[in-house]
Amino acid sequence: MGRMSDQAARWSRATVYPDMWADPDDDPRNSEGASPDGELATLDDFLTNYRMTLRMKCEGLDAEQLARRSVPPSTMSLLGLLRHLAEVERDWRNWISDGDPLPKLYGARDADFDGAVAEQAEIDAAYSALEREQAATDAALAGHPDLGERLGKDGIAVRELMVHRIEEYARHCGHADLLRECIDGRVGQ
Repeated sequence: MGRMSDQAARWSRATVYPDMWADPDDDPRNSEGASPDGELATLDDFLTNYRMTLRMKCEGLDAEQLARRSVPPSTMSLLGLLRHLAEVERDWRNWISDGDPLPKLYGARDADFDGAVAEQAEIDAAYSALEREQAATDAALAGHPDLGERLGKDGIAVRELMVHRIEEYARHCGHADLLRECIDGRVGQ
């Protein structure tokens, strides 16, 4: 006798490569031709694609789904990841600043995840905060194209910060893969 399960069946929109998130012609991250020239352009390209991947993993979900927690005792959710990455973007600016640190967006430790509630206003605010903080961090780094330049009180190299940004998004895109699959079964890169 079969066992009933409340787990969603695995699926993908992709038809060309069924283990992918989207078909190549439908994937906004796909680019024809050669990769960008230069180290900074390459780092920017990877960061852009991971940012886009996170947003794609959140597309098409309602408030309850975006706020759905993973497995107890974790408070991780897709909405929490959006909020967390907005907080991290803001904190990266603190790393490269010589001034007083910017205040936290969500308050105490883990408030970015703990406060991720299934309300449309909260979701709209999270997307808005993420876009704003990404743009502000990008603008702060735009004036520092030398990847070896050291910034802030601790003298972090621009290269190190760029690699750390990519690492943070890549790690959380892995979390988003699992969260999304648990929500509706959708799989893919």
